[in-house]
Amino acid sequence: MRKWGCLLAVLGLAGCAHKPTGGVAATYKPPSDTQVPEFAKRPYEPFNRAAVVAIAQREWRMFGQPVDDDPPESRPPLPPELKPEREQGYWQRIGEYWWTALDPTEKEAAYTGKHDEFGIEFPAAQDGQYAWSAAFISYVMRIAGAGPGFPYSPNHATYINIAKQMADGTTSGWAVTAERPEAYAPMPGDLICLARGRSARLRYDDLPTATSFPAHCDIVVERQQGQLAVIGGNVDDAVTMKHVPVTPDGKLVGPDGVILDTRYPWMVVLRLDTPAPVS
Repeated sequence: MRKWGCLLAVLGLAGCAHKPTGGVAATYKPPSDTQVPEFAKRPYEPFNRAAVVAIAQREWRMFGQPVDDDPPESRPPLPPELKPEREQGYWQRIGEYWWTALDPTEKEAAYTGKHDEFGIEFPAAQDGQYAWSAAFISYVMRIAGAGPGFPYSPNHATYINIAKQMADGTTSGWAVTAERPEAYAPMPGDLICLARGRSARLRYDDLPTATSFPAHCDIVVERQQGQLAVIGGNVDDAVTMKHVPVTPDGKLVGPDGVILDTRYPWMVVLRLDTPAPVS
């Protein structure tokens, strides 16, 4: 029988152990939750899709509700003085993403939108070394009450690979399971993901990978006629919405096996299981 979460012990233990059988999940070290608000740590309410969507939308509104549906290669980089992630109020918020999502002993936990782990401001041209899109996803899941059911990480590849191991049955206890984009229609709260850069040709059947890889995931916040509205972090140096075309039955890939979105090579959907199962 599935139960939501772990009952915290009287002595204040912070969750329960996963029992992976090998691969990426076996090396994953769950972060401490000492820096997580009590309402999310217990949590006060069961982890659910509505919370994931509402928190993602809240952060999007805070960044001014930017929408960018242009092809990424058509967008010139913003000059340093115009990057939202470096503005007052925003760089601190990104610091909260890092701090809340990750273990406080990890160097990334001390990052902000413009500072490294030593509190030193890094040049705007080097912001790719401090990409915070995975920290944003991890923050949303933390605050939504995923507890030990989500593999929080500064790298999207961590939860992409673990979700595929969930689909393969080689690990258990996680709140995300990989789905083929041609077979599953994403729902609000799910993640849609792609590989980037040198790994852009990776596809579902290449997962899980033996090592990490550059990637990006967005949170589905609404299913609309012929498209999904999704929100991601570190898109145009902000929390940004974009719209992704889908088939009439809501899938990312058409009957011909071709991804409908000509801008982004979506390779996997991470289905959110709520309440989050635990091993």
